[in-house]
Amino acid sequence: MATASPAAQDAQAVAQPAPVNPIAQPAQQAAAQPISGAAQIAQVVNTEFPSYDKDKNGTLNEVEFGAWMVALKEKSDPTTKPDSPATKAWVDQAFASADKDKNKVLTKSELTGFLSQGA
Repeated sequence: MATASPAAQDAQAVAQPAPVNPIAQPAQQAAAQPISGAAQIAQVVNTEFPSYDKDKNGTLNEVEFGAWMVALKEKSDPTTKPDSPATKAWVDQAFASADKDKNKVLTKSELTGFLSQGA
């Protein structure tokens, strides 16, 4: 039985209704619609991707991706320390796994596929 990656679990957690949080509002709006699994993750990615694509080039570099993954992780584990070696290693591993074509940036499709693992 395949286990969802930590990032996929965090993405699913962020898509669930939660207390009002300005960062999470787009995810909460997406969660209000009755869709499931990969489709729900794709909707969250489409909604939130632009806010993390700081240079507006249509892809996420490792820093942009890391900011998003840390935000997701902090929602499920408020004790997450963004600058800790463990968190940095987790982000590095997640980025390497998500970057299917190994071009050092992630497309919406790559990110959706990564977060949908096990969904």
